[in-house]
Amino acid sequence: MVKNIAVIRGDGIGPEIVEEALKVLNKIAELYGHTFNYIDADMGGCAIDKYGDPLPQSELQKCIDSDSVLLGAVGGDKWNGVPGNMRPEKGLLRLRAGMGVYSNNRPAKIWPQLSDASPLKKSIVDKGIDFIIVRELIGGIYFGEHKTEGDTAIDVLTYSEAEIERIGRIGFETARKRGKRLCSVEKSNVLDSSRLWKKVMHKLAEEYPDVELSDMLVDNCAMQIVKNPAQFDVVVTENMFGDILSDEASMITGSIGMIPSSSLGATSCGLYEPIHGSAPDIAGKDLANPIGTILSAAMMLRFSFDMPNEADAIENAVSAYLDKGYRTADIMSEGMQQVGCKHCGDLIVENLKKV
Repeated sequence: MVKNIAVIRGDGIGPEIVEEALKVLNKIAELYGHTFNYIDADMGGCAIDKYGDPLPQSELQKCIDSDSVLLGAVGGDKWNGVPGNMRPEKGLLRLRAGMGVYSNNRPAKIWPQLSDASPLKKSIVDKGIDFIIVRELIGGIYFGEHKTEGDTAIDVLTYSEAEIERIGRIGFETARKRGKRLCSVEKSNVLDSSRLWKKVMHKLAEEYPDVELSDMLVDNCAMQIVKNPAQFDVVVTENMFGDILSDEASMITGSIGMIPSSSLGATSCGLYEPIHGSAPDIAGKDLANPIGTILSAAMMLRFSFDMPNEADAIENAVSAYLDKGYRTADIMSEGMQQVGCKHCGDLIVENLKKV
């Protein structure tokens, strides 16, 4: 099978972690007889330096025309002084909107080899951490009107029934494939947009009688994720709440460097990226953990390319790597062997076996 993958290496550690993911994809292509064509696209700070724009239309078009997009990370202190509408992160928002990817799916799963790395008590971790946050990605306050008038700043939060329904369906369908439990998170005791969210979710629930729907206020959800994460199977929520809760959920698993994500819309063309930032303080030092990016590539194979065996092979290789006691600096613990970013990628490739 031939697939065209747009590759955004980005800023900071982005080029390093993407390079290791491409090593893994190349080995998968060799093992399974696929061809992956990589099309480089610029976005973020590097695009500002090169074009004066965080995502020129030509680079966006490369992504739209691809079968899927693999992204490293964007941004950094270097570009803090640029105008707000030209910041590197604006390129990412524009990319999501341009690709029409409205659903961001972030798993929060603890690898058994890293259970000691969780900041939570062992008694909590032992109950299990394995849930997915489905975050609405191209609506809400991030995409509303933003303006400052004198000494007053205004950010507008808007959601339509159609926007809520389409992300709600992703939540229900995801829950149907897992434990059949969906928690809808909002702030309906304060916000009109959340009251509409709750109304639409309950209407949708009539179409999914096999899925148990529950409601939870976002502040309570933030507490419950650290108090009893085992209670969650699938969480669906709006853009800003999902942004915050998914970062919280990633940290209880032990390392933000281990967590992949997928962003999908109405087509199979998705955007795949680790959830961590560009970490400019360690860029170029061979210290970054590439596993989040490698697992993002596995998600691409599973959800966009219909290659479940290939995705399983990557996840098995990561597990075998961890079993052998190798760790990058961010997840290093006593008795383990520390490796750099490049060596980590090489070792995972060595553990790749056809499923």
